[in-house]
Formats: sequence, structure tokens, C-alpha cells
Amino acid sequence: MNAESLSVDELLLILKIGFLVLLYLFIWRIVRSASRDIRAPQESMVLAPGHAAPLARPRDRGRLVVLKSPTLPTGEEHVLDSAAITVGRSAQNTIELRGDQFASAAHARFDPRDDGVWLHDEGSTNGTFVNGIRIERPQKLARGDVVRVGETDLRYDP
Repeated sequence: MNAESLSVDELLLILKIGFLVLLYLFIWRIVRSASRDIRAPQESMVLAPGHAAPLARPRDRGRLVVLKSPTLPTGEEHVLDSAAITVGRSAQNTIELRGDQFASAAHARFDPRDDGVWLHDEGSTNGTFVNGIRIERPQKLARGDVVRVGETDLRYDP
């Protein structure tokens, strides 16, 4: 029995030593990795005056020209870039039609994408029309399309 307990004690000692070696290897790897990160050159996010990168201009995706409206001046243009344009009576819209009684608060949205400009009806009461036809789902606009929102007519010019 004494021989068996001796071999178990030796086995436990070897396992303890192996565990300590693995623990020191793990710590050494962490320190080595951290020291590499410290020594590696870092890019500064602070730019010296005059070295700032030019800001990218939003891509021009066309414009909406007011043809007829009870609230907007005829000929007024709204440029379509990368941001969506919302139209409706509410003040939160990009194009506000406050005096147009046939427009909903959130009536329609012009959504510029890489494949063109898409028109979405936002659940308006009186509908959104393209060239006199009520749209039921998002529609891609073509050059010269006339969009009717309430009593306001907008022409799409790419």
C-alpha cells in the first residue's frame, strides 16, 4: 500500500508542476501580445490643421421640382442625395406641406439607392400617385415622372 500511495503522490506532484508550467506559458503569451500592441505604431485620429481629408460630397441622385402646390412655390427644387426625403403635412418631414389638406402627416418617402430613386407611400389616406396612377408598393422613378402628394405635384429630374 505504501508503494501505491507513493506513486499517487508523485503523479499529483507532476500534475501540479505541469499546471504551473501551463499557467506561466499563458501569462507569458499575454504579456508578449500586449507588448507587441504597445510597440506597434498607432494611427492618430487627430489630424494636424491643413492635413484633414476632404469630406466626401453626397452623390447627387437628382432633384424634385415643384410643378404645382398650395404651399410650395412653383419651381422650387429639392436635391436628392444619399438621404431619404420625406413629404407630408408634419413638421418632421423634409418637404413640409402644412397647408395641403389632402396630404397626410407622413405621406411619402423618396429613397435614393444605388439602383435609382424609389418612392414609397407611407400609408397615406389619399394615396401617392406617379403619372396619375396610384402606387400600391414602392416604385422606382424614371426621368420626368410626376409624383402627386395631396394637391402637390413634384417632377423627378435625375
